[in-house]
Amino acid sequence: MTDGAAVDVADDQILAGKIILGHKTLMDHLGCSLHEAIRSYAARYEVLRVERPDDFVCSHDEYWVGFYS
Repeated sequence: MTDGAAVDVADDQILAGKIILGHKTLMDHLGCSLHEAIRSYAARYEVLRVERPDDFVCSHDEYWVGFYS
């Protein structure tokens, strides 16, 4: 199982703040559990925050508001 940092299939959802859709995309693509998708999403999110910070629709502080895993 990959750590998710190199998996780019959910980049559009991550950048747009579509957290649930991004998790589903990762689950479908990787054939993994929700728990693994959450870890992969978080790993890819961190990479994108460093590599493409201006492409996010909101700040880091706003991104996770209302999402609890």
